[in-house]
Amino acid sequence: MIYLDNNATTPVDPEVSDAILSSLKRDFGNPSSTHSIGQRARDVIEKSRMLISELIGCKSAEIYFTSGGTESNNLAIIGIAERPKRGHIITSVIEHPSVLNPCRYLESRGFQVTYLPVDSAGMVVIDEFKKSIKKDTILITIMHANNETGVLQSVGEIGAIAGERGIPFHIDAAQSTGKMPVNVSQVKADMMTIVSHKFYGPKGIGALYLRDGLELSPILFGAGHERGLRPGTENVHGIVGLGKACELAKMNIRNRVAHATKLCEMLFRGLTEKIDGIRLNGHETLRLPNTLNICIHGIDSTDLLESIKDKVAASSGSACHAGQRKPSPVLKAMGLSDVDAMSSLRLSVGKDNTEEEIKEAVEIIAAMVKILNLNSK
Repeated sequence: MIYLDNNATTPVDPEVSDAILSSLKRDFGNPSSTHSIGQRARDVIEKSRMLISELIGCKSAEIYFTSGGTESNNLAIIGIAERPKRGHIITSVIEHPSVLNPCRYLESRGFQVTYLPVDSAGMVVIDEFKKSIKKDTILITIMHANNETGVLQSVGEIGAIAGERGIPFHIDAAQSTGKMPVNVSQVKADMMTIVSHKFYGPKGIGALYLRDGLELSPILFGAGHERGLRPGTENVHGIVGLGKACELAKMNIRNRVAHATKLCEMLFRGLTEKIDGIRLNGHETLRLPNTLNICIHGIDSTDLLESIKDKVAASSGSACHAGQRKPSPVLKAMGLSDVDAMSSLRLSVGKDNTEEEIKEAVEIIAAMVKILNLNSK
């Protein structure tokens, strides 16, 4: 199996799994206990908090642990909205459901939400964003990198405008953290979502960066864990894994970017040489180094993936709900027709992929496209 679905999830790095296993054997104490066994667990949590802060360039105390991206996004969005109880929120139509659905929930409670459109490259238009700001705008939440196309939004510019207006700015950085350099000062974030399993850490653990001085209301209620913002006994072993993943990312980020860029270029060049009618979905350069979303005209990508599922792992441009295939809302927002969206394929490489795998994947995909084209005639 050639694994080219790293935006869905990544394999756990061996050094991360070793750190988790060691923690499982050693750090069994409750971090809230005052005895030495509990305090040892507390110490490894604080070390991981520090490792995350070093990766993204913030204070250790600005990191709050959650169960993952969905909870971090919900905490940022609903946690802000719970304070004024009303107001206006700005987001985009291409956000992850863990952003869109909390916004829709808040709409049902009387908040106003602007869903910004994107251009054909999948980018929010800055002038449209500026026009959408209102006197009662309480939050701007825009993803850094799109999970389907890898397109990078102009978060630094958006964040600077938000800062001038005094509006909290939240970034969903689930797809970019650990794959490319991400610094909270450069992206002008007040809040930022971090997801462990997107960069070789374990599932079920994530974090929210919350700028010092910005206050949120909790969305879960219990004891006073995570300085009263996120109750529940900490997932010590998951936190250790996330910390180790951040440590490795900081050490290896330049090599990861260079490796992913080279493999993605090989993949795109190889496929375009062997298959007619391929078109890139998204911006040519402003996208994640590891992500390639392409439309193969005349092919149903779901059928293609089904045909190669034992050889190559990737994702399609459709979503399956209750057995029905529907075109990707992200690709539709970029102006693709239903047919072209359903003909689209997401290929996302990782640090462990090799050039030989990429060459083989090109041959497998090209051969199956040829077969599917012949069968359709």
